[in-house]
Amino acid sequence: MASVNSWTLEIASPVAPQRLFRAAVMDWHTLAPKVASHVVASAQPVEGDGGVGSVRQFNFTSVMPFSFMKERLEFLDADKCECKNTLIEGGGIGVAIETATSHIKVEPAAGGGSVVKVESTYKLLPGVEVKDEIAKAKESVTVIFKGAEAYLVANPDAYN
Repeated sequence: MASVNSWTLEIASPVAPQRLFRAAVMDWHTLAPKVASHVVASAQPVEGDGGVGSVRQFNFTSVMPFSFMKERLEFLDADKCECKNTLIEGGGIGVAIETATSHIKVEPAAGGGSVVKVESTYKLLPGVEVKDEIAKAKESVTVIFKGAEAYLVANPDAYN
């Protein structure tokens, strides 16, 4: 029987929480192909208006082990820079993973900037073992937030 597992990650950033959350979470489908084109070939909303229940799809380049993923927004509190997404298709669903969710919160940091807190919970399919997938997942999340951070630092008027 497969068990439920989780991992956590914290990423420090000099960017204010609201800007980073808007760029790296809420509008990542627009920004990713611009700042991470080596990973994200294209991305678009599939259904919904960006609120709870909305689904978006990310299409990846050959550097990723899968060609696409779809995620559904389960919870959103934009004022508190917090959301929860569920992976619903692609990205290993049905191949290695039965379910996967990510809870993201971007909080103010002491002295300015922010701290991104991510908790990912997943259930592997029976017989599947985790090897270096957790390290790769953490690296991917870090690339997302650091890519958005670099864009925001270079474009101080963006996402204000």
